[in-house]
Amino acid sequence: MPDALRRKLEILADAAKYDASCASSAAPKRDSRGGGLGSTEGMGICHAHTPDGRCVSLLKVLLTNACVFDCAYCINRASSNVPRARFTVEELVALTLDFYRRNCIEGLFLSSGIIRSPDYTMEQMVRVARSLREDHLFRGYIHLKTIPDAAPELLAEAGRHADRLSINVELPQAASLERLAPEKHLPSIRRSMTRLAERIAEGKERGAPRFAPAGQSTQMIVGADGADDRAILSASQELYAAHALKRVYYSAYSPIPDASAALPARAAPLVREHRLYQSDWLLRSYGFALDEIVPAGADAMLDLEADPKLAWALRNRHRFPVDLNRAPREMLLRVPGLGLRNVERILKARRARAIRTDDLARMRLPLRRLRPFVSVADATPGALLDRLDLRSLVLPGTAFAAAAAPRQMVLL
Repeated sequence: MPDALRRKLEILADAAKYDASCASSAAPKRDSRGGGLGSTEGMGICHAHTPDGRCVSLLKVLLTNACVFDCAYCINRASSNVPRARFTVEELVALTLDFYRRNCIEGLFLSSGIIRSPDYTMEQMVRVARSLREDHLFRGYIHLKTIPDAAPELLAEAGRHADRLSINVELPQAASLERLAPEKHLPSIRRSMTRLAERIAEGKERGAPRFAPAGQSTQMIVGADGADDRAILSASQELYAAHALKRVYYSAYSPIPDASAALPARAAPLVREHRLYQSDWLLRSYGFALDEIVPAGADAMLDLEADPKLAWALRNRHRFPVDLNRAPREMLLRVPGLGLRNVERILKARRARAIRTDDLARMRLPLRRLRPFVSVADATPGALLDRLDLRSLVLPGTAFAAAAAPRQMVLL
């Protein structure tokens, strides 16, 4: 690879890492120069995980990190003092094909700073996708980050070539977006998301042209403004309902060089981002309501020590213990430590015979978390639910947790 192109790749792959809407694994850095086989340090290569658990390697880059916008929270804002670079359409197409032919990637995630205008930027990105699909018959995965104010016909063409489209709302509250990103407007972003949702729905009809079959997603920055967790989750629920989003991604704010005084001096805790993802999943797949995750009128922030399902269980001890042999699926899903797959396993197993403690161990279920909240044929939690120190008992790292965990069988 020519040195100039390599330098562009270094800059534009590093600049793309701040976009969380292409979910990436956080593997430690390793390479094979000192021996061994393989590497986790391919520039611009990230690992996105599909709903069925498959890991897909993507070339994740920006077309350019130059930008006419001056969003306070963005490392690539117009006033930021960072090295700038820009791929030509031909360079980016060639890079994608080269990585693909060498079996390094299975697709492309492409975003960009705003150059000249939203229309010009979107047109350049569409040219990349069109060239890959039509000139080179590329069949890999393509995810395009679209520009909200771009012309509808450009967004329409983007959807014909891309598997997934995304538009970042960035912040959950319109007032925060106006203050920190004055060139962006939430109503305009929402209108673009509505148009995409309509096109995606039309594309699912029989005989309709292909349009972003993997749907659309968005990202919200957590901790850059004063929005609490209830406001963030409420905004996410509205986006899911209004625009049929596949995912809302959450990105913990991290201070950037030469940051605006309007931004916090400290990074948002990564565990807060993690709790939002857990809550998002409970709201979408487990039947929880927002008021159950973050009760109205109380502290509007999620518990950072306990995951949201455990926090709900501790607030609602009167709903427990749950009888694993009789409780309906909806209640089993509310038991701390039971996920979707394990609930299905329990439902299947109890049709054959009564579930006992040994069965839970054989299923490799987390006995530490289950023990205070469930009853089985040969055991009940006893007085555990009434203990004032129950919270400290069930949180990770306690002596109780160690004692309740199943032991690994050792060959002597």
